[in-house]
Amino acid sequence: MLFPAVAPAQIVELGQLPEGVSGSCPDNCQAVSRTTGYQAKVGPDRTLYQAPANGRIVAWTIALGNPGPKQTAFFAQRLGGESQATVVVLEARPKLVRRVVAKGAIEKLNGYFGQRVQFPLARSLPIRKGQYVGLTVPSWAPVLQLGLGADTSWRASRTSRSCGDPTITSQQTALIGRRGSAEFGCLYKTTRVTYSATFIPNPTPQRSTARSSAASRR
Repeated sequence: MLFPAVAPAQIVELGQLPEGVSGSCPDNCQAVSRTTGYQAKVGPDRTLYQAPANGRIVAWTIALGNPGPKQTAFFAQRLGGESQATVVVLEARPKLVRRVVAKGAIEKLNGYFGQRVQFPLARSLPIRKGQYVGLTVPSWAPVLQLGLGADTSWRASRTSRSCGDPTITSQQTALIGRRGSAEFGCLYKTTRVTYSATFIPNPTPQRSTARSSAASRR
């Protein structure tokens, strides 16, 4: 008799953040606000935030800037109060439409400013090969690394017609509640959203040559 052996799963950090990468606050302090976004490109890499195989997201990490008291109060008053975010899995649809297929619980971030913090998921999120890991921010989060090259960019769940509207960042465009899909038409260049996700691929059975004790006695 042959018994299946299971190859050990390789843990991968999708969007792994190099040492020192974090939101730019308090200097040149800007925040992701009231939107769902994903990193479309970091340098030449367009697949950094896409699952390389079917598997599960088991945790997510966010590298927060450290806004000062006045900056924090400014964002809180205009963007819905306390800083919050969660990780989401996005499925690509035609014409830059992305649909949420899984999402984690929303986490409060104010107590972690200036830190890199990892949130384990009470329930892991299924993700299929090619789907994106994104970040939903229902209020605001100091997670923008600024001043990068033009080959680094992220997309937000805002229509391409609204990108030039200076008020769009204060409008609620995050994929929360019943809003499960949207056009990700706004592309923001020279900027990185400082998050990552811990991915474990589904195990792959392998055939083993080990025989049962009963078979070996024959």
